[in-house]
Amino acid sequence: MSTVVMEQRKKIHPHKFTLWVGIGSILMMFAGLTSAYIVKRNQANWLTFELPQLFWYSTAVIMLSSATIYMAGKAFREREMTKYRNLMVATLLLGVLFIVLQVLGFKQLWAIGVTLQSNVSYSFLYVIVGLHAIHVVGGVIALAVTLVKGFSKRTRSYDSVPVDLVSTYWHFVDILWIYLLIFLLMIR
Repeated sequence: MSTVVMEQRKKIHPHKFTLWVGIGSILMMFAGLTSAYIVKRNQANWLTFELPQLFWYSTAVIMLSSATIYMAGKAFREREMTKYRNLMVATLLLGVLFIVLQVLGFKQLWAIGVTLQSNVSYSFLYVIVGLHAIHVVGGVIALAVTLVKGFSKRTRSYDSVPVDLVSTYWHFVDILWIYLLIFLLMIR
């Protein structure tokens, strides 16, 4: 193998680099928000709250979706396109189900008076989990675009970079949710 080819294999793909920079930025944003949460919870008017049971179900769903996207990436690399498409559909549906369960969980919170205006502690909850939800919606959109490309008959590209990018991002929002759930349970 030539030296040039070996050097190119050592380099990270520009899109992967950009994704990792974006993930780093998102991590910094959530680190700032969770730090502010810790500082603000020492205020006299801070109220604690119980997280709805639906958040646990949504956690199981997003963890399952992480497994399905992992298997989809493996199927793609092995050129098992039918299996890849089916697993991507499953991942997309699980992503949508996660969002639905989160919305229903917040409806339960809203029904018992945990609203944005009622207390600053509740506002933090809505901001932190709401921002995560926005990132999940972005992931669902990316999953849908990747899935549509997987069903396209016009182009047959076996470049795994797009699949790797979506998979990495999806695993990231999964891990981020688990962190946020543990954070919200431990630091109330």
